[in-house]
Amino acid sequence: MESLTPRQVVSYLDRYVVGQAAAKRAVAVAIRNRYRRQQLDPDLARDILPKNIILAGPTGVGKTEIGRRMADLLHAPFLKVEATKYTEVGYYGRDVETIARDLVENAIQLVKREARESVVERAKEAAEEKLLDVLVGDDAEYAIDDEERAAVGRRREEARVRLRDRELDDERVLLTMEDRSTTSMEVFSAAGVEQMGMDMQGFLDRVAPPKMVDRGLTVARARHVLEVREAENLIDHDDCVREGIHRAEHFGIVFLDELDKVVAAEGAGPDVSRGGVQRDLLPLVEGCTIQTRYGPMSTQHVLFMAAGAFHHARPEDLMPELQGRFPLRVTLDPLDAGDFSRILTEPEHALTKQYRALLGTDGVELTFQPDGIEEIAALAQRLNIDQANIGARRLHMVLERLLEPVSFAAPEESAPVVVDAAYVLRRVEAISAQQGTSPR
Repeated sequence: MESLTPRQVVSYLDRYVVGQAAAKRAVAVAIRNRYRRQQLDPDLARDILPKNIILAGPTGVGKTEIGRRMADLLHAPFLKVEATKYTEVGYYGRDVETIARDLVENAIQLVKREARESVVERAKEAAEEKLLDVLVGDDAEYAIDDEERAAVGRRREEARVRLRDRELDDERVLLTMEDRSTTSMEVFSAAGVEQMGMDMQGFLDRVAPPKMVDRGLTVARARHVLEVREAENLIDHDDCVREGIHRAEHFGIVFLDELDKVVAAEGAGPDVSRGGVQRDLLPLVEGCTIQTRYGPMSTQHVLFMAAGAFHHARPEDLMPELQGRFPLRVTLDPLDAGDFSRILTEPEHALTKQYRALLGTDGVELTFQPDGIEEIAALAQRLNIDQANIGARRLHMVLERLLEPVSFAAPEESAPVVVDAAYVLRRVEAISAQQGTSPR
């Protein structure tokens, strides 16, 4: 994270999200402030709290995509969740404290992945020796003289050469492994019944030796199993847990999507639980200590980024206390035909590039002409006006309808296809002529 400047973060997001400069800048500054805080005196850093952000804007303008791309970019604990997954304590469902638990789990897995990468060469060497023991045995210590020990060594080295040349990958060996079949169990806690993902076998391992079973595997598969096992043996799991909790507390980021869906209306029913979700979020966002299966974890310095369309509600309709926990608000701009044209061509993996690649696997050469791009964008804009405005998601529907005959005919018919304005008008004439009809 320390190498990412705000300009670099915005530049990265520009590769995937069109426009929305204000949202990108707000997110980039918030990310950089995570690093800046770590450079301060601990007493001062303790009092510098993250400035949580609400991204508000219509459906399909890039809110979720920003969160998804941030998860790819950051080498920090990142959790993207849907606010609608959670219910008030006392209602059936997941309570909001599982956000902190899931963040800690992600952080620990991140640290373990880094630890495994640091020992990968040692793990490969150890796995190779174990695999050679299975293939040719290790009889040198039982040899009665030097000549016999030398013969054992030669056989082992010959097998090593063949193993490294992948000549033995298809042979089968018998490997002794732990029986890791798990039993899920529900745990009653103060927050109610929740699925902790606990491992019954892990509990039994503390009171009884693990059950060992012999499994027949190919050499290629056995090599992978042994490398994973040796890597697990080489890393310090306790250190990984401590470092994971530290990173979750000081570098953790939670992207809370669909926040507008928990705005409670007047009345009873599910709205009661929605209001309860907001109340339960308050201590989590403000900063509290949550008990996880690995120990206590503080959320005081976790950065929360929330997003929502707010079609039928406004950020101001959230509970005032929760509004105060999100001091930064950015409104994303609605998209027009010009934005759709850019979305179709500019992102690194734009939709037109995806379709060209997909149909290219069947030998179809697909070409999009500029006037065809403009016509597709204009059609998507008209359909969004005539029907529900679903933003850039409309482009998926339009393109799928446009290219349906080509996708169906390939690979039997693989003639080049040029998508220009005339092609678009021919394919969607009926759809564009009848208001209220959407490409399906």
